[in-house]
Amino acid sequence: MAFAGYLAVVVALVAAAVLVIQSLRSTRSGSKEALRLPVLVFVGASVAAFVFLEIAILTHDFSIAYVANNTATTTPFLFLFAGAWAALEGSILLWGLLLAIFTYLVWRSLDTTDGLGVLALGVMGMTSIFWFGLMATVANPFAVCTAVANGFCSDSSWWPLAASVAPAEGAGPNPLLQNHILMAVHPPMLYVGYVGFTVPFSFAIAALWRRDSGRTWLDVTHRWSLISWGFLLFGILLGAWWSYEVLGWGGYWAWDPVENAALLPWLTATAFIHSAIVQRKRGMLQAWNFILVITTFALTIFGTFLTRSGIIASVHAFSQSTIGPILLMFLAVIVIGSLTLFAMRAQSVAQAPRLDSLSSREGYILANNLLLTVFAFTVLFGTLYPIMIQAVSGDEVAVGRPFFDRAAVPLSLLLLLVLGIGCISPWRVASPELLWRRLRSALAIGLVAAAGTVALGVQSVAVIITIGLALFVGAAITLRFVELARKRPEGFIVGSRKVFTHDSGYWGGQVAHVGIVLVAIALATTNGLAVRETIALSPGDSATVAGYCIKYLEPFSMIEPSRVVQGVRVAVMDESCSTARTVLSPRLNTYDGFPQPIGTPDVWTGLVDDVYISIAGGSAERIELAVFIFPLQWLLWVGGSVVVAGGAIALGRRPRRREPSSDEVRAADSGVSNV
Repeated sequence: MAFAGYLAVVVALVAAAVLVIQSLRSTRSGSKEALRLPVLVFVGASVAAFVFLEIAILTHDFSIAYVANNTATTTPFLFLFAGAWAALEGSILLWGLLLAIFTYLVWRSLDTTDGLGVLALGVMGMTSIFWFGLMATVANPFAVCTAVANGFCSDSSWWPLAASVAPAEGAGPNPLLQNHILMAVHPPMLYVGYVGFTVPFSFAIAALWRRDSGRTWLDVTHRWSLISWGFLLFGILLGAWWSYEVLGWGGYWAWDPVENAALLPWLTATAFIHSAIVQRKRGMLQAWNFILVITTFALTIFGTFLTRSGIIASVHAFSQSTIGPILLMFLAVIVIGSLTLFAMRAQSVAQAPRLDSLSSREGYILANNLLLTVFAFTVLFGTLYPIMIQAVSGDEVAVGRPFFDRAAVPLSLLLLLVLGIGCISPWRVASPELLWRRLRSALAIGLVAAAGTVALGVQSVAVIITIGLALFVGAAITLRFVELARKRPEGFIVGSRKVFTHDSGYWGGQVAHVGIVLVAIALATTNGLAVRETIALSPGDSATVAGYCIKYLEPFSMIEPSRVVQGVRVAVMDESCSTARTVLSPRLNTYDGFPQPIGTPDVWTGLVDDVYISIAGGSAERIELAVFIFPLQWLLWVGGSVVVAGGAIALGRRPRRREPSSDEVRAADSGVSNV
């Protein structure tokens, strides 16, 4: 199995190299048929390599070092299957598989002759050479085990036919990687997002190489960018949910370096998707789009470097290895090479019309871009600062949550404000009179919402402002839709459908913006209004926390195939302790080979609050419980899902591509445009 898997890796590596050569030869003719064989061999070998690794894992072939050190016979099937991406070598193989699939799908989507697409496939082939080169050398998922110590494979050989030994039992995955079903879903979703951005990057590099200054590469990559953006966001959302449900610290986002590494490319990709709209509509921001797509791709590599280099201490950094310097070199090549090419071609791609007015949709999108870029730079600085200080002086410093929160809150509020104004503004010029007419009702709703928040006793200024702005944005979008639907001659119901389907790309974006509104409210309430208390109870005792009666019922324990479970049953009741709402079972899980127990919280979601309970210490006779009350926590999961759904809707029929007529331009200048 090791020989078959390694051979598949080598074949994929050779096919990627042939793909590069053939793409360079076929650039002038633009014939995609010349790439058929290398593309098919590449994707076939990649699939075969991944299948061989899964077979080795599922059959417990502990002669392969990766299988021996990351799985066990007692590992449940779902986590056994997910073991293929639970550590360094397997995750790189998954990356290579996804890259091969994207390469095949891009090849399938090309016209018969497409010089830009053929060259872009060559860039994807160059990227593939790096990843499969890693697998063929320092990150071989099929390295055979040659020595065993303390139940682990302590030494291995890259040569698949070397004399091997196999431990009687595998070491098993990290306990955190077999403690929740999201382990099987969260990493692949993130990886689809990461790898997917190779497509727009490759087309951008191909366009720069060919001196293509038009919007062709943006049109071709529009759907790929949205798909990658959506999967990355979905992966981040699932990661937050995983953290919330598994780690037991009472939260979903800690500004951990690897969390930040996933957020960074999403921020720049969000800016890119918005600025690409401006270029396709108005021919502006051409050079800026190249910079954003290069930055986004570079940040995906940076995120992999942080996760796999071992330079940070993080709950996510499961695999520490020697490939950090290699990833850093690859990142340097990407950044320096891409920016050098951009500098050489800047005069060819930087020609664009001037901005007619800052008060216009393109003006507000530009402001949105600047804020997102500042946000990304701030997060990047806070993530890298401790690493840089340690590298220079040897001192260990920490940039904690207070720094990120102080930076993120004002930037997020400004983003909400710009979003609310920009989403209903016309192109070219938005006169004050027009903006006032479209925004006055929404502004009134936002002010009433803020006043109502104060009336409910909320004292946090950040929460009050966030809710006011969020309702302002949501109302602006909703009222604009209602206004357009009412103008349709078919009536409101049919008119609503016509308005939505006429420009599903635009309204898909507005659905995503509504999701952002829900997320903003959830972030404000779960951080600004949360209640956190630690209580100590004996069986039969109860305590009141934020209007909920928490009663300790009994301890329990279970022995499962891969772990020992010890926990307590706790009743969540109303404040009078007379009516039970639910029974929660926080627990400690101890896995075979890992003596340190893993705490797992239990959560009850009500219409208003989440009651979140985890074991903080003590014993069965007197347990210490960490109790958290998170208002409107469910809005985070719903809002995040709505954002992803908006991106999916925007993948539908594209809007008509035309410039506004001269009459519409004059109407916009006079402040009466309904464009």
